[in-house]
Amino acid sequence: MTSRLHNQIELTAELIETAAEAKAWPFEEARKIIKRYERTGFPDTVLFETGYGPSGLPHIGTFGEVARTSMVRHAFHVLTKDTVKTKLLCFSDDMDGMRKIPDNVPDPSLLAPHLHEPLSAVPNPFGGNYKSFADHNNVMLCRFLDTFGFDYEFASATDYYKSGRFDEVLLRAAERYDDIMKVMLPTLGEERQATYSPFLPISPTSGRVLYVPLKHIDAKNGTITFDDENGVETTLPVTGGNVKLQWKPDFGMRWAALGVDFEMFGKDHQTNAVIYDRICEILGGRAPEHFVYELFLDDVGQKISKSKGNGLSIDEWLTYAPTESLGLYMFQKPRTAKRLYFDVIPKAVDEYFTYLSAYGKQSWKDRLNNPVWHLHSGNPPAIEMPVPFALLLNLVSASNAENSSVLWGFISRYAPGVTAENNPELDALVGYAIRYFNDFVKPSKKFRAPDDVERIALEEMDKKLATLPDDADGSEIQNAILDVARAIERYQDHTKKSPEGGPGVSVSFFQMLYEVLIGQERGPRFGSFVALYGIVETRALIAKALAGNLS
Repeated sequence: MTSRLHNQIELTAELIETAAEAKAWPFEEARKIIKRYERTGFPDTVLFETGYGPSGLPHIGTFGEVARTSMVRHAFHVLTKDTVKTKLLCFSDDMDGMRKIPDNVPDPSLLAPHLHEPLSAVPNPFGGNYKSFADHNNVMLCRFLDTFGFDYEFASATDYYKSGRFDEVLLRAAERYDDIMKVMLPTLGEERQATYSPFLPISPTSGRVLYVPLKHIDAKNGTITFDDENGVETTLPVTGGNVKLQWKPDFGMRWAALGVDFEMFGKDHQTNAVIYDRICEILGGRAPEHFVYELFLDDVGQKISKSKGNGLSIDEWLTYAPTESLGLYMFQKPRTAKRLYFDVIPKAVDEYFTYLSAYGKQSWKDRLNNPVWHLHSGNPPAIEMPVPFALLLNLVSASNAENSSVLWGFISRYAPGVTAENNPELDALVGYAIRYFNDFVKPSKKFRAPDDVERIALEEMDKKLATLPDDADGSEIQNAILDVARAIERYQDHTKKSPEGGPGVSVSFFQMLYEVLIGQERGPRFGSFVALYGIVETRALIAKALAGNLS
């Protein structure tokens, strides 16, 4: 017996049986949710949630939460045979006060008078028809999530507070104020304890989010009393968007109000998770299942931040690589801190197509551990990529190609029958490679002149290449190049063995080839590069290097 998920994958008995034992992390997380309801049975809808702070433009870390949560959600559908309804809620904390002006806005002076106002009340500095700073950033997030095809529902904290969606739980928070304070106060310093309140009133006079001590909490009437910024004692209801909660109690309140079943967050939240959970329970909810992921770091090892704008933006990654490569980067080792900078892109692209190529030959056990199954919700496309991205980058470098037609001239000779029309994915990679090379590789290219030993190696390599047929493949060329290196003492590696039993070849030989001929420290298999670029063209490149025309 089989059935189908909404994305049209067939739930065969073999797939369901294999999924029950799958070790990939999305399945492990999905099993936690299933265990959560072992005794009671599932609710009408299992709720997955992700949070977004619109203090800055969405970055890749924001996207990563949605992508990873979607992978867990899909694994859950498979494990439950698609019999349980689910929803993914992407929640924007846009009622938070703007505590500082972001570094990456066009006109910081426009925002200065609006410090501490809710982000949904701060004017939009980016231009366009957006109601507020938060509205612009929320639209930017949704636009990308829609482009990627995520199935989600967007939610605004401002809308939920003002519409009354949180009123019932906020009134309960007033009733259980003392219980909440017993959780919060031990986490604060002595000075902060004296003024702390979980409720943050929105000033009726300035519109700012106020961090002020409360003079009275009236649980019966659901109000708080405090001194406003002008010194006037003021009483406000805790309902209707007149107040918001401090961020730690807000986490727990939201979980209790909405009945969230699963939420992942970064390691910077890990120590507070017990606080979120306890407040959720105090307010009558059940804490969701958690997944804590490691943080993304920029090129100097600092945590990426929306307000700083460091690291990579979503649009920047997609300028140089397909969306699937970004999805792969999110899937891999989520509990390991990773650099999120431009130099990780080529490897991610090539690994994606390597996994995709392997998928069709794998057993179900291996398929369910293959990232592409999770990236494509169980239905990865059948795409063969005849030329790796790293090799295309070297081809652009060697040929000085400024447009795709030049690269396609080499590709058509290397892979007869492959065209831009019948392999649009490769054609897209060609465009990405030209842009990536021009922006990141070309500015740092630095050729060096060969020394005397290196000149001999290049001369011998030129002679060896001259003996090969024009249609020699990458392996044949690689072996010929290795034969040259084995005869030169500098490049002999006595920790390795050649097929004939002699010494192997040191990686320093190939590093020399890339530095002298390509102007880079490293690259893909050199024999494959020569096969793509051409033997005649590579010999011409060697001649230029020997004549001093490259360095």
